[in-house]
Amino acid sequence: MAQKLSIKDLDLAGKKVLIRVDFNVPLENGTITDDTRIRASLPTIQYVLNQGGSAILMSHLGRPKGKPDPQFSLAPCAKRLSELLKRPVQMAPDCCGPTVEKMAHDLQPGDVLLLENLRFHKGEEKPEEEPTFASALSELGEVYVNDAFGSAHRAHASTTTIAQFFPGRAAAGFLMEKEIAYLGSTLLNPRRPFCAVLGGAKISTKFKVIEAFIQKADVLLIGGAMAYTFFKSENIPIGDSLYEEDFINVARELLEVDTQSRCRILLPTDVVIARQIDPQAETRIVRVQEGIPEGYQGVDIGPETIQRYISELNKAATIFWNGPLGIFECPPFAKGTQEIAKAMANLSATTIVGGGDSVAAVEQAGVADRMSHISTGGGASLEYIEFGKLPGVEALTDKQATAKTTK
Repeated sequence: MAQKLSIKDLDLAGKKVLIRVDFNVPLENGTITDDTRIRASLPTIQYVLNQGGSAILMSHLGRPKGKPDPQFSLAPCAKRLSELLKRPVQMAPDCCGPTVEKMAHDLQPGDVLLLENLRFHKGEEKPEEEPTFASALSELGEVYVNDAFGSAHRAHASTTTIAQFFPGRAAAGFLMEKEIAYLGSTLLNPRRPFCAVLGGAKISTKFKVIEAFIQKADVLLIGGAMAYTFFKSENIPIGDSLYEEDFINVARELLEVDTQSRCRILLPTDVVIARQIDPQAETRIVRVQEGIPEGYQGVDIGPETIQRYISELNKAATIFWNGPLGIFECPPFAKGTQEIAKAMANLSATTIVGGGDSVAAVEQAGVADRMSHISTGGGASLEYIEFGKLPGVEALTDKQATAKTTK
């Protein structure tokens, strides 16, 4: 992939800088419960301010279905960002229109303005249905910076369409650059052995990624509920475990491909089972080949599997992990996920955690700061591995020269 223009290549002094950030944070009763994504945007925002520019921030939050909905307002994000930056952050009542245009026009160097939720307009997710939306957003700034890797896999108005209004002035922010560096150079050309760990519930959302890893990795360790679809494809009794009937044949085909590639697919050899998902539930450990009895469901990988997987991780030079290996939200079923997280934290290998529940798992295990890289985009990181490119990255200006752009 062509190298993209960096925020460092832009002359930002006195400029109004339109920045796509990812403030899609979890909220409970209007309170942010995890501000990781806001904090991840700080280096880019602070750089703009230090360079004498003003920052106009735009983001989505949740799924308000193309119309204003107060419960999805970005106002709590403006408040939290103000605390983190230690300076006022203006909150716009919308993301376009005369009032917002005046607020943007009146910004002075060092000022910060957060636009209201982009998804309050259907044109954000469906640019073809409201083609003037991206144009209206572009009027607010003089240069465009995309720092929202977590949304880069979506061809939306603020991530792709808008870039065409900034020829030679559409750049990657620091977070975007870091993600591309780790996921691009590290995973597309990994130091070997390359080990991928994939968990989570569904093969249906990850079988294309599994296919990609079969081509790229040396060993693929499978866990989580998706393992039970693989067991089902081998006619192993799985009791009441979660599985996907429509993907049994896909699972069987993936295992057959494994025999013809250099990548080994390892499935759990023992699992923890329980009658119900409950912290007080009584658990048992069974060998997979013996099958899971009726009335029980698989909830975690077993101790033998943990040791087998750790043994593989110890040999690896590069490790990518996406998806928990059990129902880690329930403490008795979290051991497999936590042990793998702790093992990765103690290695000298390059360790990359690919967004979503995996991030929550390494934070729960207290080892997030000991991973080489934690991706802010679950879906984006998987699509990047699958396709080697993302719409939001492709839309940015190709880097032709290192001279600062002053247009």
